[in-house]
Amino acid sequence: MTTTVDLMRHGEPVGGRRYRGQVDDPLSERGWAQMHAAIGDTVPWTHIVSSPLLRCRAFAETLADRHGLPLALDARLKEVGFGEWEGKAAAEIEQDAPGTLARFKADPVNARPAGAEPLADFHARVATALEDLLAQYASQHVLLVGHAGVMRMALAWALHIPLEHAYRIEVATASLTRLRFESGRASLIFHGSSRVDR
Repeated sequence: MTTTVDLMRHGEPVGGRRYRGQVDDPLSERGWAQMHAAIGDTVPWTHIVSSPLLRCRAFAETLADRHGLPLALDARLKEVGFGEWEGKAAAEIEQDAPGTLARFKADPVNARPAGAEPLADFHARVATALEDLLAQYASQHVLLVGHAGVMRMALAWALHIPLEHAYRIEVATASLTRLRFESGRASLIFHGSSRVDR
């Protein structure tokens, strides 16, 4: 029994790159174009599951409507809460406290912004969502439309990557990454723009 889950990160939101977290900005025109280009005309999925945040949900709804696919929204797939960084660009964060982002990327478990969701809590909610997804859609091919952080946590959970290494995984905008689950074992197949830094 094989279950395939394709993880898709949303395209560019209005306002460009920022530590958006759970700020609910919609996709920009460019973001819509990025996602359409990433999908193309091939739609192999039996179901779509999406974060309820607009930058994921709007495209997931459009795709589901166009191809007659069932769509489920799961609040557990929202991006991590970034606390005081919510909505801020990297330059703003660095201007306020130089070196902050380098410390965060080196130690995402402990060097978190004030008020941020603990990484272990984020990992636990994404892991629970994925466990439920695998139980509900066993032997199916599911598209999960989510966020960079959700993809990092999904890969950390599926491949047993330590959380302190999670931000070594870069997730490009509108990228697709495939996880295949067989007999309780996960295999990773990169077929988009996601990559793991060495």
